[in-house]
Amino acid sequence: MKILFVSLGCDKNLVDTEKMIGLLAEKGYEFTDAEEEAEAVVVNTCCFIGDAKEESINTLLQMSELKKNGQLKALIAAGCLAQRYKDEIQKEIPEVDAIIGTMSVSAITEALDKVLAGKPENVFIDLNASPYVRAKRVLTTGGHFAYLKIAEGCNKNCTYCIIPKVRGKYRSIPMEELVEEATALAEGGVRELILVAQETTLYGKDIYGKKSLPELLRKLCKISGIYWIRILYCYPEEITDELIDVIAEEEKICHYLDIPIQHASDNILKKMGRWTNQAELRENIAKLRERIPDICLRTTLISGFPGETQEDFEELYRFVNDIEFDRLGVFPYSQEEDTVAAELPDQVSEEVKLFRRDELMELQQEIAFEKAEDMPGTILTVMVEGKVADEDTYVTRTYKDAPGVDGYLFLNTTANLMTGDFVKVMVTDSNEYDLIGEIYNG
Repeated sequence: MKILFVSLGCDKNLVDTEKMIGLLAEKGYEFTDAEEEAEAVVVNTCCFIGDAKEESINTLLQMSELKKNGQLKALIAAGCLAQRYKDEIQKEIPEVDAIIGTMSVSAITEALDKVLAGKPENVFIDLNASPYVRAKRVLTTGGHFAYLKIAEGCNKNCTYCIIPKVRGKYRSIPMEELVEEATALAEGGVRELILVAQETTLYGKDIYGKKSLPELLRKLCKISGIYWIRILYCYPEEITDELIDVIAEEEKICHYLDIPIQHASDNILKKMGRWTNQAELRENIAKLRERIPDICLRTTLISGFPGETQEDFEELYRFVNDIEFDRLGVFPYSQEEDTVAAELPDQVSEEVKLFRRDELMELQQEIAFEKAEDMPGTILTVMVEGKVADEDTYVTRTYKDAPGVDGYLFLNTTANLMTGDFVKVMVTDSNEYDLIGEIYNG
């Protein structure tokens, strides 16, 4: 039987998908990327914002048509949308044979077996159960980089966010389990580890009594075969001096931090339930840049949050202009049911949300293009991602570029390079967000 997996949403969801594939592979199941070959489909869904819900629902509906025409023997829904809307899925998409919740990844084999035996069963484990699933992952990222999920759930309870209700409280994965998983990934050819969680900076506080990300990072840096370690989803107010020291001292850790701040107006930050203010944001960013001068900072913002006035927006605009983030994304506020923010007064119109998003992105475009224009002459180490067809050009990433969200460096060379190779290059030009370079032999 050939199974098609569709993984939607974030990279944390992708880790769950890779573990489910690994569990099924151990039982002898085969896999396909071709929809027309699939005899069973597992959709790992997302429901973080409205667009993600719509994509998940549309994907389930699309796959249900394959079930209706007799092609599929099994259709399974997993992940956040499945956890949050299991009753609605059962009622509105009866072609879905089984639904497994966010903490039920390890039940995928049993769920599929029961569907094929004609005895389908939904599986929902306690949201605050242990987040670790022991499985030999089958990587879907190409094998040269992999995401390492270090914790599950969140305790922050931001007013716009549904995650605690579909993923549970913050639970760290024990350090020894992570080191074992990372070692296995390295032995399988992974050269870049990307640490992810709802919030990486709080890692270990629940099980070790203190923030233990620095200690974990030092252990991961000792793993042979790992060349880069990248950290995503750091809450700025939780970044400690110890963490900054580790990033500065350990050669394998990329000088790159993803710090989603969401806004810079104290008024809106308070409405969002964020645990910081603009003064602290400025102070923390200044400290990072002082201690690690070449650090690349990425952030995400929400435009049109309930109660966001023109003055609030202008304050955010000035902040972005002042700080000059290296990478930045903006999402229009999504009014999610069962969240505090959904019931707040002064909801902002879609037109205004989108206008403000576009204004911020136009500003960021100017900042990013200017930063790229300053790069020629710089010498960097890059990771090869692949080759441009019929050209002597390779697609590569610098330490400033996380896969899937940032830009590329296009390397012009006749050398024979492989995906996952690391090469020293000199930047020769820029093209909007991307860079152009050649091999450096100095």
